Amino acid sequence: MTANKPGDPTTLNRLYGRSVGKKLRKGQLELIETLLPKIAMPAEGSVTAKALFGDDRALHFEIGFGGGEHMAARADMLPDHGFIGAEPFINGVAQALTHVAGDGGQRDPLGNIRIHHGDALEVLSRVPDGALSFIYLLHPDPWPKARHAKRRMMNDGPVALFAAKLRTGGELRFGTDHPVYLRHALMVMRRHRDTFDWLCDGPMDFQQRPGGWVETRYEAKAREQDHEVWYFRYRRR
Repeated sequence: MTANKPGDPTTLNRLYGRSVGKKLRKGQLELIETLLPKIAMPAEGSVTAKALFGDDRALHFEIGFGGGEHMAARADMLPDHGFIGAEPFINGVAQALTHVAGDGGQRDPLGNIRIHHGDALEVLSRVPDGALSFIYLLHPDPWPKARHAKRRMMNDGPVALFAAKLRTGGELRFGTDHPVYLRHALMVMRRHRDTFDWLCDGPMDFQQRPGGWVETRYEAKAREQDHEVWYFRYRRR
């Protein structure tokens, strides 16, 4: 059998895992009904800054944004940039919408975020090559069992897709507290040294959170459990 090339759609991940958790609160349901349709990603067509925001601003893409705290903080930090977030878990989408809406009036609503409730790779495949400035993959599901390794987002197919969609000099940020996933991800990224440079001069570069990298709820939970957390930055050649 002929092996598929990295980046071939047949090598990309299926969407695994649960999509629904605790019952949503009334306010969250209202945001899903009223706000989400206004900022949802279009179901088809090319995904460009012009199509989403009306101009040619820098684009960021977060895969599996969890509760959306990192995405919202970055969007607030960089109001002239555009942010695309994809998350299959409806509870995470609902929580992200509260951040977009302004956290109950604590700040102004964020107009530079677009959300996809579903598979990140489907949307990412519609982004023109070289269009993204940042891709974030923060504390993804580790799928720790060996037989589930193909389900991990850090695999050859998705990483080749990341490389295609990032502009030259664009950045892939990856964070995890799971040692099995850490070893797997480093092994995969070594195979992509022709397209990515690891931005690392020493251990402190991956042991301490870099500037502008906002803590997620999953990172905070990991620290509460005394887990070590690792941070990786890769620049597209």
